[in-house]
Amino acid sequence: MSRSLRHGALAATAIAFSIVSLSACAAGNSAETLKVRPDNAATSVGTIKVQNANVITQAEPEAEGPAVVVATLFNDGTEDEVLESITLPGTDVQVKLQPAKGAGPVEIPAGGRVVLGGKGNASAVIEGGREAAQDGNVQQVVFKLSRTGDVGLGANVVPATGYYKDFGPSARPEAPAATPSETPETGGSETPEAPAGENSESPAAGTPESPAAGTEQQGTPETATAGTTG
Repeated sequence: MSRSLRHGALAATAIAFSIVSLSACAAGNSAETLKVRPDNAATSVGTIKVQNANVITQAEPEAEGPAVVVATLFNDGTEDEVLESITLPGTDVQVKLQPAKGAGPVEIPAGGRVVLGGKGNASAVIEGGREAAQDGNVQQVVFKLSRTGDVGLGANVVPATGYYKDFGPSARPEAPAATPSETPETGGSETPEAPAGENSESPAAGTPESPAAGTEQQGTPETATAGTTG
């Protein structure tokens, strides 16, 4: 192949590749277009955006304890919003909301955001987490806001491992182990039995080997000697 023909083939290949790339860009880079499912759920209603929503369970599958809802809520409006509640449709569990500091409602300031989950942030704790969600599932979560109303989405249920370790729930405390104080009690009940066994094997009072019999024998010679002297 001549040099001119080779250069022409390379140029045609480059042009074809550019057309394919431009077509892909024109179609958009959304997860739906690329058929890629995002790792963390996100949605928006009005001026409220919810991103990085997940339900995080205990790290160990057999561990009992609460789960948590983690998410970041943005308020693009001009008025403050209050996160009044979080519900998990299809379950009877309660989600306890706690602000980052002190008591009171979880507020989303105008033009600001609030983070649920993680150290120093607000929290949303699900008691009975194992009954509410199973790892690998998608759990419907509804955020109820004071002005916007309900904002719902499907959140992935993941264990508190890897990236989610620092955002997961605290493990339920284990029952305290038995204290060593029980061992002396058992040994103490057996200790008095040894003297009792020795008494049962010793000669009975009044037998020739008993101390009482020995006393009587010692008294007899003394009486005889006294009679002789007199």
